[in-house]
Amino acid sequence: MKTGALKALCLLLVAGAPAMAADFSDPTWPCIQRKVGQLSPGLMWPATIEKPTLSTDVEAAVEDLVGYLTLRRLALDETEPHLAAFTASHGTDPALLGHVFEQSFTRLNTLRTRLITGIEEYSLGQIALSERIDSARLKMDAEMAKENPDFDLVDELEEQIAWDERVYTDRRQSLTYVCETPVLLEKRLYGIAQMLQNAAQE
Repeated sequence: MKTGALKALCLLLVAGAPAMAADFSDPTWPCIQRKVGQLSPGLMWPATIEKPTLSTDVEAAVEDLVGYLTLRRLALDETEPHLAAFTASHGTDPALLGHVFEQSFTRLNTLRTRLITGIEEYSLGQIALSERIDSARLKMDAEMAKENPDFDLVDELEEQIAWDERVYTDRRQSLTYVCETPVLLEKRLYGIAQMLQNAAQE
């Protein structure tokens, strides 16, 4: 990997962003946010989670509640009535609510892992595009240094560079939202764990 291309990528990624400490030693992670590759349910839930024996009806109710808890377009406080209805019908056994958390964790953590993989692939694609831009610029400079440059080739290279830079910039502009999403999922999981633990203590 070319050092110049990697430096160019890093500079473009942070252009216009607030000054923050960022570690670009990992070229597959272009985000300002610290990379946390793996989450553990044990860091969010205070006890060992063991799946209780549940009837088909209760398992279906768990699935419905998990669907609401993990629906990102709903704020967590909007899911509280669904949790209250669940506990009113099925109780507040910590083992049962731990099972609800585990199912919620599995669903959101799977999504989060896919997003992190996508960000890494995205970053490598940006690096490859940056290297392509650098290579085209060098070729254009070399052509222009000749006594009789091929201006058709120069025009072609200029068009390629302009297009690649546009694609690069468009992708970079979507980076802020993409990088925030794994963090938001992690925060939601912590919020779900807190809600369920509070319900178990009532």
